[in-house]
Order: sequence, then C-alpha cells, then structure tokens
Amino acid sequence: MANDTAVPSASSATPTAAAYNTWTPPNPSLSQSQLQPQSQSQSQSQPIPITNKTTSTDALLYPSGSKSLSGISLRAFLLGTTLGLSSALTISLLNLTISDSQPHYLWRLPFFLASLSLFHFLEYYITAAHNTRYADISAFLLSSNGWAYNVAHSSAALECLLGYVFFPHDSYFKFTASVGGVKVQAVLGLFLMILGQTVRTLAMAQAGSNFNHTVQVERKEGHTLVQHGVYSVLRHPSYFGFFWWGLGTQLVLGNVVCFVGYAVVLWKFFNNRIQSEFSPFFYRRLMALMVLLGEERFLIAFFGNEYVEYKKRTIIGIPGIA
Repeated sequence: MANDTAVPSASSATPTAAAYNTWTPPNPSLSQSQLQPQSQSQSQSQPIPITNKTTSTDALLYPSGSKSLSGISLRAFLLGTTLGLSSALTISLLNLTISDSQPHYLWRLPFFLASLSLFHFLEYYITAAHNTRYADISAFLLSSNGWAYNVAHSSAALECLLGYVFFPHDSYFKFTASVGGVKVQAVLGLFLMILGQTVRTLAMAQAGSNFNHTVQVERKEGHTLVQHGVYSVLRHPSYFGFFWWGLGTQLVLGNVVCFVGYAVVLWKFFNNRIQSEFSPFFYRRLMALMVLLGEERFLIAFFGNEYVEYKKRTIIGIPGIA
C-alpha cells in the first residue's frame, strides 16, 4: 500500500531545539543591537540579556506599599462584610417588637455601624473611580483622621448603649421623645444622613482629579475651578456633606451629648480648614508676602478673580461659616 507521508531515512538527523531561532518579546531597556537576530553560534554563547526591573509603581502595589492590592482588598472585604452583617442585624431588630409594639431601641447601633462602613467604602471607591491617581489605602479614611475621629464614633456608640440601658423605652430628654409614636429626630437624622452622603459623594465624583482629601498648597497642572453640579450651589460640598451626615448620625442614635459635641468639633474643624491660619512655609513658592492662609485664600491665589466671583454666588451651607 502506498504511503503519502514522508518518512525520514535512517541517515537523516532529527532537528534539535538549538536549530530554531527562539523569539522573545522585545525589552524596551535593550539597545537596538541587542534586539537583532543572532546566529546559532551566538545564541549558544551569548544569550539575549533579559532584565526584570521593579518600577516605583510596582513597589506601591506590594503589601508594604501605599497602594497595596492586598491592603485595599482586605479593607474592602472587611467593610463589605461589616456592612452586610450590620444591615441584617438592623433589619432584624427593627422587626423585633417589645411590649409596647415599638421597634427595638438598639437597631440604631448596627445602623450606625453600617452607615460608617458605607461611608468609608465610598470614600475609596469614588476616589478610585474618579481620581485614580490618589486611590491609595489612606483614601479609605480609616486611620488617617487621627485618634480623635475614632474616639468620637466610639463615644457616640457608647452614649446610645447607655441610653438604652437606663432609658430603654424612650429618650432621656423630653424634647427627644416620640411624637405620636414617631421619633421625629430619627427621621430628621435619616434625612440629613442621606442628604450629606449624597452631596459628598457627588462632590467627589464631579470634582474628579481636582478633589483631594488634603488641602492643596500648590496648584498642580490641570487643576481647574469646578463650578458645575453641586459646586454651582455649594462652595465646599464635601464639607457640607460630612457636617450634616455627622449630625444626622447622632440624631438617629438619639444622642444629645454627642450631638452637641459633634456640632462643635465639626464646626471648628471646617471653619479652621476653610478660613483659618496656615504656616507660610507651605506657600512661599506662590505668595511669599502672605502669612495667614486658609483654604479659600489658597483658592483665591490659585484662581484669582474667578474664585472671588464664584464665592459671591455660592454658599458653604454650614451655619456661621461664610
């Protein structure tokens, strides 16, 4: 029977791997002479050098870097888990009735925890989506706000818990009691929380690369004055959002002491951030003669009359801060 397949004779040599030219992806760090095809003898004696450089960007992604992928994923996982569990517990406690057929008082605590988890997750997510360059671990704002931030939230939870232990069926001040079975301050608090979170999230998204969690003391390339969206009405919408969101949480918790404390601390913080004094050291490059600078003074220095006119037609939305 005839066979159309070519069969090598016994005297023919079987090709070896060395007989073929091996292709490797070009390395940008190599010179043109190094990228030229080499002969068989050259490929055996002088292999093409391959370098594995670790760039500064790669280093940031490692576990110890500021953009650590493991750190980001772990924080996102923990926040998501906390949000899910606390939301489920909130719904369960709202459905649990006591002798007077009112929702269980302690639904406020897991709700507060859920709102915190959502807030911190959105801080990173919106930064990553709209200002990717600054999307590092600190964008979660979990530890960058300092110990006072954590103490404030812990105190709020503690006051709510103590209120439940000593006054389980109503609030400890008459003006915070139910009106017709409805906790008016809790409803108002929910409204302020939704308003504050929505405005802050929109502000971060609409500002895009112009938004930063720290006060900028030097105008960077591409930095523009955002005047559309929520910025067409509010001059510092992210501050407005956090201020009213914070007060809303305390109304929902039924806290009186922490409500006053939050109002005072947040007002002072944002007033100082917007208007108060900064060291001239940070601003010598732009305005050596100015010695008392706040964020709005930086903005006036950045944008000049454009910001002055913008300031006239917008508000801050926080009482007592013009």
